[in-house]
Amino acid sequence: MASTKEFLDYVLEQLRGLDDISYRPMMGEYVLYYRGKVVGGVYDDRFLLKATKSALQYLEEMGHEIRMDIPYEGAKEMLVTDIDDQESCHELIEKIFADLPEPKRKR
Repeated sequence: MASTKEFLDYVLEQLRGLDDISYRPMMGEYVLYYRGKVVGGVYDDRFLLKATKSALQYLEEMGHEIRMDIPYEGAKEMLVTDIDDQESCHELIEKIFADLPEPKRKR
């Protein structure tokens, strides 16, 4: 099942306080970028984020339930995130961004 543009628009609205959020459509889903790094995506109308060490630690410290799921067959598990909790989503994305390596430059 592909994600709807309406759900993507809702996710982007919830994330509007972050600088430089962008997305790229990919096979009916949407990959989300923060400052040029892939941090997660919208898959089957679910907002999923990469499960980095800092993100998992943050969720534990805040007492949030850690829920994982795969976005598509063969993919790594990602964090199922409550997009309605804007503050936590912003903080999670910042933590994930800090854990990720710089994107490789194209030649």
